[in-house]
Amino acid sequence: MTQALNDIETPAFIINEAQTLENISKFQAYCDARGLRLRPHIKTHKTIRFAKAQVDAGAAGINCQKIGEAEVMADGGIDDILITFNILGTSKLRRLRALADRVTLRVVADNAVVAAGLSSAFADAPNPLKVLVECDTGALRCGVQSPDEAVALAKIINQSPGLVFDGLLTYPAVGGQADVVDFMARAKGKLTDQGIACPTISSGGSPDMWQAETHGIITEYRIGTYIYNDRSLVMRRTCTWDECAGHVLATIVSRPTQNRAVIDAGSKALTSDLLGLERHGHVVGHPDAQIIGLSEEHGVMNVSENRNLDVGDRIRIIPNHVCVVANMFDDAWLETPTGDYTKLKIDARGCVT
Repeated sequence: MTQALNDIETPAFIINEAQTLENISKFQAYCDARGLRLRPHIKTHKTIRFAKAQVDAGAAGINCQKIGEAEVMADGGIDDILITFNILGTSKLRRLRALADRVTLRVVADNAVVAAGLSSAFADAPNPLKVLVECDTGALRCGVQSPDEAVALAKIINQSPGLVFDGLLTYPAVGGQADVVDFMARAKGKLTDQGIACPTISSGGSPDMWQAETHGIITEYRIGTYIYNDRSLVMRRTCTWDECAGHVLATIVSRPTQNRAVIDAGSKALTSDLLGLERHGHVVGHPDAQIIGLSEEHGVMNVSENRNLDVGDRIRIIPNHVCVVANMFDDAWLETPTGDYTKLKIDARGCVT
């Protein structure tokens, strides 16, 4: 289905395909030049189309956060998948085992309970499941807390039927690359002393993408937001407004006062995520129009400095956090170089299990 922009109902998620492909190509070339394997995180776009574009550009495979995402990607023909989430529960382990029969699969663990569950599901598998130990290098989320704990868990994994230790992984704090290198170098040294091979050391993060290097230790870089970019990355000077490929198209539905306008995109379209910022997105072409509040279906803008916006006008918004926005729509609209718009299904929308 192809439509003109004015025929698209709002709120809508608009993707500039040419800019998206340029973003993919640019960072792939950056990683290739530095000897880094790139493994993009598909949670940002959740589409088979762009996962294939990333692999075709040279990505080593993809990164998913949930089994549901990975199942959709496998159905679409993607055959090298890393899931970076502790997997627990009989039902999920059954699904994971079935997925492993279809694709090259890796997972993570940061504790012995997760490792035991994985072992119970793969003890009789024809091929062992590759497991990376997740390490907390400063982001204060999941992960073992020290190199010694990483070594201890690696030993448990290697001693568990159906599993094999495949390396170390982290999602670092913004600006935390030095901490990653220090932690991983110490951990790898201790693993070497114990005679344990560590083929993969995986780091990542879009905010620090242009500082990504192997540092003689990191082998893989995982990144998601880069494919579209968003306001949070512009504010960190990671990209420019022109490099933001994902926009929310909204309509002004009310102008109750001179200073206030209301749009049909609220928290269910723009997300309430602030990521440390003020306001809820950047209005393209109207930087003085500030989105100051969201309810579920309404966005409230301060337009005291703008007299040119009125009821019925359409605006494009670069969201603070584009990954959440992509998951809020069943379909997006691909903007083609000819100015037409083609519907694109968000294949793994939802998929939270």
